[in-house]
Amino acid sequence: MGPGLKTFGALGLAAAALVLAGCETPGGARGRIVQAPPACEDVTVQIYFEADSAEVTDEGRAILAQAASTAKTCKVDRVRVLGLADAVGAPAANMELSKQRVAAVTKALVANGLPSGEFDLAAAGQAGATAADGEARPLRRRADVTIELSAP
Repeated sequence: MGPGLKTFGALGLAAAALVLAGCETPGGARGRIVQAPPACEDVTVQIYFEADSAEVTDEGRAILAQAASTAKTCKVDRVRVLGLADAVGAPAANMELSKQRVAAVTKALVANGLPSGEFDLAAAGQAGATAADGEARPLRRRADVTIELSAP
């Protein structure tokens, strides 16, 4: 290696050391970065159920846990839970199933730390579950959850 390459290599190492040293210094540029608090924006999720079931699935529990975790640093103004059912079966049975879905989702949210006094619960049964062509909509086997948040 010639003398010019040694000098260039030594300068490169020195520059890299300075850059790395700046990253490790508590009073450096990184220490001056101020992070904004997390935004307290409303969270909306949909929890899907198997046919004729009001049992929250493992995936549903994970989604609800994540939504509740997002809300922990904010003020929970209200939690809206709407239970839905598809148009397969008797209307009265579908309304009952919608109510059971609301209860199951609410229980899971409270278990994850949301304040139970802030809940607005509703069940729609199969209302609106039939398309204009008369086809039943299976994607209505769900509960719609909205957590309304504001800054603490």
